[in-house]
Amino acid sequence: MSLEDQYADRKSLKTLTGNNKQWDELAKDCVCFANGQGGRLLIGIEDGQALPPPGQQICPELLEKLRKRIAELTVNVQVLPRIVTTENGAQYIELLIDRSLNVASTQDGRYFIRVSDTCQPVTGDDVLRLANERPGRPWETMRGETPHNQADARKLNAFVTAIRASDRVKNTVKEKTADELLNHYALAESGVLTFLGVLLLGNASDRRALGTAPLVQAIKYDELGQKINKWLWDDYSLSPIELIDAVWAEVTDFRETYEVAEGLFRRQIPAFDEKVVRELLVNALVHRPYTQRGDIFLNLHPDRLEVVNPGRLPLGVTPHNILHASRRRNEGLARVFHDIGLMEKEGSGFDLLYDLLLSSGRPAPVAEEGTDWVRVTVQRRILKPNVLRLIEEVEGRYQLTQRERITLGVLALSEGVTARELAELLEIDSASQLAPWLGRLVNAGLIKTMGRTKATQYFVEPSLLRDSNIKLPTTLSRIEPYRLQELIREDLHRYPNSKIGEIGSRIGAEISRSKLKKALAAMTQQGQVIKNGELNGSRYRLAE
Repeated sequence: MSLEDQYADRKSLKTLTGNNKQWDELAKDCVCFANGQGGRLLIGIEDGQALPPPGQQICPELLEKLRKRIAELTVNVQVLPRIVTTENGAQYIELLIDRSLNVASTQDGRYFIRVSDTCQPVTGDDVLRLANERPGRPWETMRGETPHNQADARKLNAFVTAIRASDRVKNTVKEKTADELLNHYALAESGVLTFLGVLLLGNASDRRALGTAPLVQAIKYDELGQKINKWLWDDYSLSPIELIDAVWAEVTDFRETYEVAEGLFRRQIPAFDEKVVRELLVNALVHRPYTQRGDIFLNLHPDRLEVVNPGRLPLGVTPHNILHASRRRNEGLARVFHDIGLMEKEGSGFDLLYDLLLSSGRPAPVAEEGTDWVRVTVQRRILKPNVLRLIEEVEGRYQLTQRERITLGVLALSEGVTARELAELLEIDSASQLAPWLGRLVNAGLIKTMGRTKATQYFVEPSLLRDSNIKLPTTLSRIEPYRLQELIREDLHRYPNSKIGEIGSRIGAEISRSKLKKALAAMTQQGQVIKNGELNGSRYRLAE
């Protein structure tokens, strides 16, 4: 069952038997989904739960009541409720909300839109913007004039090959024919390429006829701001997928390096991380409005790279919540990019940019929005080389989560911040939400604290950032398989007929049970170890 996200939310069954205020909240949620890409409300499942309460049964009359009340409380909202019985025998209502052909609102004239897993109001001039940004039919699904059998054969073959080689696609999809894949990904309809199909698989002339296919300009500036070089991709011969490789390959400045001192040695550092550049390009291509003309500009300055995209951020996303807010403007394009491994489907990709930049000792990306443009800036040089060394060392000993790496990077680049300041840097609402971002950093001694509550100061232990070797506790969590097998062999030599838990407690509690179980299975298969018993009663000894 899906977690709460851009397309799903949970509601208590009490909502349908509550007062008018609860019904108004339900209507607001329906408007949110209708103004987005549609979605579903799971009514009868409490927050934080995966299943409805045991024994819960739904009265069929509630479906008609729900359908009638939502029609009374909303405008341009279509819903379809149905009863679902779960594996524990309990029931809940799945309320499907279609994407509205026109702008949806509550009956009293309020507008909302779904952003990530929250419902946000749309007010003032943004109401007109909402109407302008969402045609009755999404741009991607509009039909062009190009028969699907006139698609660019090389692009089509590359697309089909990439889908069939992807580990993100089900086998039932990989087994489809080329024509079936076109329909599956909404690249063709009734034998004709859609606008998305033309964008990705069309010929240059067809792509040019779209009028809004992306063109890219990369411009290099000197210290005085004068243009000294320029690269253009303006002949419409490349699809957005191909543009990413072409830009990285042709702009050789991206692969420049510079030296950073590390004690007695010097280290070559790339001016720009390839993953960062590719992620910036993916964001620019996937999240731009394809109903609007305008080139993508890559401005290469001596100290920074600026990526400027036409249009504004998707409604509900701002430079101040871009790390967390998720609202995909081009669903079909995002789906293709995800399935062939060019992007993560969830999120805007900014979490990855934060992770890559902060982990390398560079500042976080800076997003800015103008009246008709979005600019993202990343710095060329590392501010603190010691941060790069610190995170490499920590990553070699701990398996940090992405949030832990981002938080460690933020604190390592600062002289220490309060809980409130850290929450602002991480773009979260309050200091009370810091726990998943801090993770194990405090307990592992990687960051220190002073004070209490909102005034708590967080900072990286200064000794970890000095030029001397970082001294962290030794851990076996990332031990190589052959070394782990040697430890097991030595342990069983001393303690034959041991259970897996007994072995693990002796050779190192930080080694996961799954890793230990895998090593024992391999040694058993190789005849090195003999297993007696089943399941939790299994015992192991060395073969004679």
